[in-house]
Amino acid sequence: MADHPPRRVCRLVIAITGATGAVYGVRLLQVLQALKALPGATPVETHLVISDAAVLTLHQETGLQRKQVEALADVVHKQSNIGAAIASGSFLCDGMVIAPCSMKTLATVAHGLSDNLIARAADVMLKERRRLVLMVRETPFNLAHLRNMTAVTEMGGIIFPPLPSFYHQPQSIAEMVDHTVARVLDLFGIEHALAPRWDGMS
Repeated sequence: MADHPPRRVCRLVIAITGATGAVYGVRLLQVLQALKALPGATPVETHLVISDAAVLTLHQETGLQRKQVEALADVVHKQSNIGAAIASGSFLCDGMVIAPCSMKTLATVAHGLSDNLIARAADVMLKERRRLVLMVRETPFNLAHLRNMTAVTEMGGIIFPPLPSFYHQPQSIAEMVDHTVARVLDLFGIEHALAPRWDGMS
């Protein structure tokens, strides 16, 4: 009997940009790192890109420094390194999450500018028909924002504003963040026990 090749590890590209909501990217990394220790769980290899603006937001909103967040990822890429592995469609991965996604990054992706590694990696996801999730953060939206979100959706991306839900009666901000991160994991078929699932009206 021929040997079967080992199953390819699940890979996700995660980008954190300068919009408010840096906690979503951090929490996503934390959860994916923790999954590696669970027996039977599919390990996820994370490739992280942090924008320069995100460094400021991370410190303001979470008190974390760049190196602390980078330590949560398996591989770290500089935003300026347009020649990184994740800039090529030949780099096999399961998709990308931009958490959070600034309106500037949204516009760059919508117009295919690829002027930095985050935008280029997102462009690769679209052209290779891989899952791209943009956790866009802004309110209210102007017409440019709406048109850019429509353009990304028409290209196959998923617009995922991290809006809190209240039907599970969260008791803390952490629970609201976890519920949103859980929904993102669901989009990639990654099993978790991060948040309760809707089981109908009680």
